[in-house]
Amino acid sequence: MSGSMADDIVFDKRFDLAAGVVEEVMPGVRRILCNNPSPFTFKGTVSYIVGKGKVAIVDPGPDDSAHVAALLDAVRGETVTHIFVTHTHRDHSPAVPAVKAATGATVYAEGPHRPSREVHLGEAPRLDASGDFDFRPDVMLADGETVASEDWTFEAVTTPGHTKNHMAFALKEVNAMFIGDHVMAWSTSIVAPPDGSMGDYMASLEKLTPRGETVYLPGHGGLINDAPTFVAQYIRHRKGREDSILARLAKGAADIPTLVRAIYIGIDPRLVGAAGLSVFAHLEDMLTRGMVACDGEPSLTGSYRLVRGGLGAS
Repeated sequence: MSGSMADDIVFDKRFDLAAGVVEEVMPGVRRILCNNPSPFTFKGTVSYIVGKGKVAIVDPGPDDSAHVAALLDAVRGETVTHIFVTHTHRDHSPAVPAVKAATGATVYAEGPHRPSREVHLGEAPRLDASGDFDFRPDVMLADGETVASEDWTFEAVTTPGHTKNHMAFALKEVNAMFIGDHVMAWSTSIVAPPDGSMGDYMASLEKLTPRGETVYLPGHGGLINDAPTFVAQYIRHRKGREDSILARLAKGAADIPTLVRAIYIGIDPRLVGAAGLSVFAHLEDMLTRGMVACDGEPSLTGSYRLVRGGLGAS
């Protein structure tokens, strides 16, 4: 699930894979697209198959019978031993029970779906890919743990921010990483409280910076072939969004709709709500850092003002 366009990132929207078609994208890695396109999922959710003979599946996708059938048909004659889940938005994990029932594979993930912070009164998921609260992995992985088969090795890399339980998986044999929705070639990623946390998200981007993977395999859209450069663009973009919020608040207090109109020029109307959630995530992070203030509990309907000098006096 993604956010709005950003002029400071060089996006790649080329992605011609047809739903249900199996395609090898690098040695030992195949992908298959679910037919669930939307402004948040691009052409749809991408599931990956890793290995030959004894294989792993990464992100089985939504509860979509056609996609589950295509995925199982793609591994016909092979043994699915592992299922890895990057996170539990409903376009990534609800197909797990059907695939597990058909294959007997063991399910690996960071953990169950949960908010990044305490949920405020009246808050509820607002996006079309809300949380899969039924998901429970068979094995909960910690940061740095490895899981290996005969011809592949996965390293678990915790990347909270888009969701609390977001986890990427580095594929050691080809210097690549299954990055889920943390970084995508076609658009920015939504960080929507209470599921998401901008502070966590920025820390996770910085965590990727020194790593050596050059290729990312995202949950939507095509591959990212110069991953370190792209992550740097993502970081600059998010810092630019923060600067834009501060610049607008320097002119006076504002609510989130006002900030969205000032910052997201020419946005697709279908993404205005998502943009508001991303602005809210930035504001929550800046509140924590003493850069902005609001009256009462922070909320989507609140008014925010600049803290002069970051010392708590507005």
